[in-house]
Amino acid sequence: MPEAKIKYVDGLQFIGEASSGHAIVIDGDTEIGGEDRGLRPGELLLIALGSCAAMGAVSILKKKQQDIKNFEVRLKGLKEDEWPKRIKDVELEITITGNNLSEEAVRRSLELSFDKYCTVKATLQTPPTIHYTYKIIDGNKAGKNKPKSKEK
Repeated sequence: MPEAKIKYVDGLQFIGEASSGHAIVIDGDTEIGGEDRGLRPGELLLIALGSCAAMGAVSILKKKQQDIKNFEVRLKGLKEDEWPKRIKDVELEITITGNNLSEEAVRRSLELSFDKYCTVKATLQTPPTIHYTYKIIDGNKAGKNKPKSKEK
């Protein structure tokens, strides 16, 4: 089960840490108070979709013994004008470079990747139920409520 943690740094900058042990810097655009020192959340969504589809397709192509030299996915997300500015349309342009690639193998690997194996695409098409909880810790009281021990 994938897990992640987002930790506040400063301004609108956060560090996203995944259960795999890897981390990424996330920040906002300067127009909204960020410092442009990391990826935007919407960019991360496009990267997640493109990389999920690419990994599936490349894995299948390798099993089909296709000689892939490069696999590139360019994505464009079209946002709605009003908040929350949902990405309402995504265009993917896939370029595969290799030697003697079979058009049928490429087509089938993309179909399987998108329609059967890409967790991100499946999640976007049938959104999960999202729940949240929260807790507030008063910074003025943090550490002051420790149990006291009696000295004899």
